[in-house]
Amino acid sequence: MALKTADQYEDSLRKMNLKVYLLGEPVKNPVDHPIIRPSMNSVKMTYALAQDPQHEDLMTAKSHLTGEKINRFCHLHQSTDDLIKKVKMQRLLGQKTASCFQRCVGMDAINAVDSVTFEMDQKLGTKYHERFIKFLKMMQEQDLTVDGAMTDPKGDRGLPPSKQADPDLYTRVVEKRKDGIVVCGAKAHQTGAINSHWILVMPTIAMSKEDADYALSFAAPADAEGISYIYGRQSCDTRKLEGGEIDVGNRQFGGHEALMIFDNLFVPWENVFMCGEYEFSGALVERFAGYHRQSYGGCKVGVGDVLIGAAALAAEYNGAAKASHIKDKLIEMIHLNETLFSCGIACSAQGHKTASGTYLIDLLLANVCKQNITRFPYEIARLAEDIAGGLMVTMASEKDLRHPEIGKIVKKYFKGIATVPTEHRCRVLRLIENITLGTAAVGYRTESMHGAGSPQAQRIMISRQGNLEYKKKLAKEIAGIKD
Repeated sequence: MALKTADQYEDSLRKMNLKVYLLGEPVKNPVDHPIIRPSMNSVKMTYALAQDPQHEDLMTAKSHLTGEKINRFCHLHQSTDDLIKKVKMQRLLGQKTASCFQRCVGMDAINAVDSVTFEMDQKLGTKYHERFIKFLKMMQEQDLTVDGAMTDPKGDRGLPPSKQADPDLYTRVVEKRKDGIVVCGAKAHQTGAINSHWILVMPTIAMSKEDADYALSFAAPADAEGISYIYGRQSCDTRKLEGGEIDVGNRQFGGHEALMIFDNLFVPWENVFMCGEYEFSGALVERFAGYHRQSYGGCKVGVGDVLIGAAALAAEYNGAAKASHIKDKLIEMIHLNETLFSCGIACSAQGHKTASGTYLIDLLLANVCKQNITRFPYEIARLAEDIAGGLMVTMASEKDLRHPEIGKIVKKYFKGIATVPTEHRCRVLRLIENITLGTAAVGYRTESMHGAGSPQAQRIMISRQGNLEYKKKLAKEIAGIKD
């Protein structure tokens, strides 16, 4: 089976035995939990669209390993065309879900691990790439959702991993055995972890020799003994427990983050892809971050398309669509959104082939893309909130709207233009609230700042990749300066 259906994906999650805690309670059935299920629906969309002939070109690819048609989320990029299609696919999914669809992290992880393990084996004579390819074939054949796990809690940011008061604040090897390794630690902000079949762990920073125990990459089943999850809170998340649909804003789809804990997790050697090779940890972090920063030029743009559409509807329902300042704000939102998309396409088109054959994006442009993402969605959200008006955050509840007595009052005084039902106006305002302030903000507004690394992380990479000495040389040649 190279392609799962959406229902087969859901059924596969039901067979897993994840150890999940949410709001202080264990969750026996994550698939049907009202807070978690919308995020699972978003991942289902990655499977559903792959079955749709209309989207086959973007959603699927031909495996360079088996020749079979596979989900693009399981694919290693074999050309700049693959890199471009990735961004277009992510925009499509953002448009269809208006949220985070969670499989990007795993796709970016496999592409980074592939090229780095290949180069590691070439230099050191290790067998990591051979192990990784075996894992990748399984992922492709079973159409698995894999959670790429990079971010450690980090503790005291002024200290390296080996100097932390608590050594588990960075994920580490605590024991090496003949049959495998034992791991302790945690990964924070894990997107879609509870909706994943496997996890693919990577180091979180470039490690030194003293931190070799933390230079670690491996794969494990998401429900392996020794792994547990604490589900992250989101703004307005308990609205999903109320049984309504309007107040949630986006009732069907959502994203999630979780803290992933490793409590003496055993990993067999066949699933270990780095163990102490600290000199390659920086390259793995850099490449994964580059791929993931490219991703934001697609997914955030797709959600932005929905937010722009919602803002335009709100203006229409408010009776303000013809106002020149409203038109100008919508134009600015489109301009900013398409600029982000342009960055995602540009770093893809400028990609190049690595030693393993997998294509890597232009790292400078990928970091420029993400640097813009830390800013533009905030302005797009601000303009959407401006256009929507204050009712977006002071509106009465859905229960009030549907109340047999006060519902008439709500419908009367929350009315916009006469031709549009009050409920429609309420729905679009709640959608804007959801994307800019509510549960979808984790996949749009706030994640735009911190996802795939903080703004400063991108500025560091821009500094490294900017080739300032070459630019100085160009200036000297034009100015006639001879050293």
